[in-house]
Amino acid sequence: MKCPFCGEENTRVIDSRPADDNCSIRRRRQCDQCRKRFTTYEKIEVIPLVVIKKDMNREPYNRSKIEAGVFRSCHKRPISVNSITAVVDDIENAIFNLDKNEINSNLIGEIVMDKLKELDPVAYVRFASIYREFKDANTFMDELKKILDNQGE
Repeated sequence: MKCPFCGEENTRVIDSRPADDNCSIRRRRQCDQCRKRFTTYEKIEVIPLVVIKKDMNREPYNRSKIEAGVFRSCHKRPISVNSITAVVDDIENAIFNLDKNEINSNLIGEIVMDKLKELDPVAYVRFASIYREFKDANTFMDELKKILDNQGE
């Protein structure tokens, strides 16, 4: 870090602690040349994630949309709020671990379905029926049959 007083390039950190907002780190530094002290703040750079919708429109990623879909799928199921929140956290981690600036909503839907399948088969089928836009009872039954076949294994 360059000294703001003399321009020297060699400075040293003499104290480091979380800042008041707990979202950044406050570092107290001292210049090796002029011995003056100054403070810097280090913060994580957040790159906004953009979701590409089915109609190719783009919109900012919104966690609350995933939460709403998962909560709707788990309605009247014996699943705790903590479990639902943990699943949404897992979904979000999977999305951000892809390390992309843009992501298709289809991929988000597939990730949600994978996580719901592990959580509760009924919640999974509810989400899948809306996400995959089942057109008739046969399509719905085919998906149920896949779940039942996998549970028998």
